[in-house]
Amino acid sequence: MTSSPIFRTASAADASAIASLVESAYRGDASRAGWTTEADFLHGRRTDVTEIEALLAGADGRFVLLERGEQLLASCYIERQGPVCYFGMFSVHPPAQGTGIGRLMIDEVERIARDEWASERVEMTVIDIRAELIAWYERRGYRRTGKTKPFPYGDERFGLPQRDDLRFEYLVKDVKA
Repeated sequence: MTSSPIFRTASAADASAIASLVESAYRGDASRAGWTTEADFLHGRRTDVTEIEALLAGADGRFVLLERGEQLLASCYIERQGPVCYFGMFSVHPPAQGTGIGRLMIDEVERIARDEWASERVEMTVIDIRAELIAWYERRGYRRTGKTKPFPYGDERFGLPQRDDLRFEYLVKDVKA
């Protein structure tokens, strides 16, 4: 019998596993097994252990992990920013994409935002050419705001862009109880 997935807050000991999961979900050939890949328009790294460790050390944020048995299936970073819960670095193990794991993670993030942090809304940024991904979030109640911010060209921490029209768009969902 397959064990049920469980959620937990990451610790510093999880930094390497989180970095590996994020990389596998977004970049390189491993990411092509899922549908969230950015490999066609961004090369290079998505994150590294040092960045994950720094986020883990922050006072207002945490990584939420979803595991089944010993396997890390999904992770995301959330951060309390006043009345907003910022949601980012959302990663699902590519072979597990399309199985409902992502929906479970979104539900947990929204629960934390609403019930533990008393946040009014969850906010994220998505590269705006990711129409399929944005549509997936919209089906979960997120809405496009039309508010954008430039992609950080020249900052290799965000990858090596393969096109010159990348920018982030803010998506939001009200979660106030």
